[in-house]
Amino acid sequence: MSATEHENGKYLYAIINCPEAREFKERGIGERSDPVYTINKGRIAALVSDSPVVEYDNSRRNMMAHTLVLEEAMEEFDLLPVRFGTIAPEADSICERLLERRYEEFSQLLGQMHGRVELGLKAFWYKDVVFDEVIQENPSIRELRDSLAGKSPTESHFDRIRLGEAVEKALTEKRRVDEETILSRIRPHVRKTRSNKIISERMVLNAAFLVDRDKEKDVDLEVQKLDEEFGTRLMFKYVGPVAPYNFVNIVVDWKAQGSA
Repeated sequence: MSATEHENGKYLYAIINCPEAREFKERGIGERSDPVYTINKGRIAALVSDSPVVEYDNSRRNMMAHTLVLEEAMEEFDLLPVRFGTIAPEADSICERLLERRYEEFSQLLGQMHGRVELGLKAFWYKDVVFDEVIQENPSIRELRDSLAGKSPTESHFDRIRLGEAVEKALTEKRRVDEETILSRIRPHVRKTRSNKIISERMVLNAAFLVDRDKEKDVDLEVQKLDEEFGTRLMFKYVGPVAPYNFVNIVVDWKAQGSA
């Protein structure tokens, strides 16, 4: 993290539906522990803390500081999260170039997020279990695998490539079926679903859900049932409630008119 010492700005966490000036308990990002407070415009406000104009790295400490501010605000307010590391040059920029210019946009988005939070669910295969399933369910793959026994890698090179391709194809189809099985159980309880990129061979699902707060327990129960039903072959990682980053993420360009 590098800074020009004399430059100071406002670190921006979120846009919230707050008509009155407020200060929060959590301290701001960075080593100075600046207070977190609002800059207000009509019914909405920017959630900020004073900050040097620096580029914050995405260290665990910085990410946690950013997240803790959002978590405190979420206890009382609907919010639109702002991209990590966003710093305004001064308060006037936030009032005139952000809140005033995009007032209607933010008001509409806050209406869409009213009473809603994000929940995240990832699912992973237990590697040995899913490979055994592929072998048992596909006689041709099983026969090809067995035919390689005792053969050197050199003489069986192309057959091993064929085996790898066949297993990959079978896993792709199995992932599609398992993903849809899980999502079909969750969708009735949520407003929106976003499927994110699969980032490992064992990952089956990487999804986020926009959920009404009064439906959180229904989703919790459904995830619990899925774990009880599929826990011997799937490991679930369930997080939330969190700020709805997958459904709205405010991006600001102080040199031009911002866009979301």
